Amino acid sequence: MIARLGRVSGSDSAGFVIRRARTSDVVRIQELVEPLVQRRILLGKDAVVFYESLQEFRVAETPEGELIGCGALHVMWRDLAEVRTLAVSDAWLGKGIGRALLGRLEDDARELGLSRLFCLTFEVAFFERNGFEDMGTETVDPEVYAELVRSHDEGVAEFLDLARVKPNTLGNTRMLKQL
Repeated sequence: MIARLGRVSGSDSAGFVIRRARTSDVVRIQELVEPLVQRRILLGKDAVVFYESLQEFRVAETPEGELIGCGALHVMWRDLAEVRTLAVSDAWLGKGIGRALLGRLEDDARELGLSRLFCLTFEVAFFERNGFEDMGTETVDPEVYAELVRSHDEGVAEFLDLARVKPNTLGNTRMLKQL
């Protein structure tokens, strides 16, 4: 499937499409997430990081070509991935864009054979409505922990709740969903 049509809440017509991100989307993704970075909701990333992880991204786009949302699925282990950089344009909040993006990322996770999704978020109510639960102190088996702790990826460190990432995670909730 190349794209998924989405309907704007309260509308009978398809108002956006969700598709795989392209290199030409990187600048627009950065513009979309920058206000969230400024409000300290998302961590800032250099352009090179977006290019390196582009294959993980899906974007929501209007028929006119306006990029109105994005989200990424980052595989962390054989059964586990993180939902990253889920963002929706302020003008499109509350219209089902985030829910549709998350649904597409969940479909991608299932297609990859994953059974759990992790997120680190301030948007607890949104993720709870979509089946995520506060994971508390739950992590992984000791053998898996020993492998994951070797990763240089900040998201993996956040999942493991390592002390070195505490300044990045203050006020966030670690959440998990079983697929």
